Amino acid sequence: MKEFTITRMFNAPRELVFKAWTNPAHLAAWFGPRGTTTPLSSIEVDLRPGGRWRACMVRMDNGEEYPAGGEYREIVEPERLVFTWALDGKGGTSLVTITLADQGGKTEMTFHQAGFLDEGERFGVEEGWLSSFERLTDHVNDKEQK
Repeated sequence: MKEFTITRMFNAPRELVFKAWTNPAHLAAWFGPRGTTTPLSSIEVDLRPGGRWRACMVRMDNGEEYPAGGEYREIVEPERLVFTWALDGKGGTSLVTITLADQGGKTEMTFHQAGFLDEGERFGVEEGWLSSFERLTDHVNDKEQK
């Protein structure tokens, strides 16, 4: 299996969850697994089909950097986002599809990533997203963001 799907429910409107994925200030607050930080200065977002995105996650314990980036393929605000994903110099390029469904003021996010080179790459990336989505949950549930 060279793909995976993660579903999460957020106690936040989907407009905020969409911004958390597309606004650099929001991304800097949650992007990357626990134990990493993603400096705002490392984030670039050109939010249009064909536009590029970049972000560099930095491990807090040793400063190791994990630059990632890709190209936006489809943007339907605030319900759908499709982009390519690649870690610079590590693995191949995969495709991420995020669907945000309004659930009466809450948001159900379905995250799907496909196109991994092998099972080891898929497993490592999936584990990273699971941890990142814990941080995303904390971020969008923060009363300051609403």
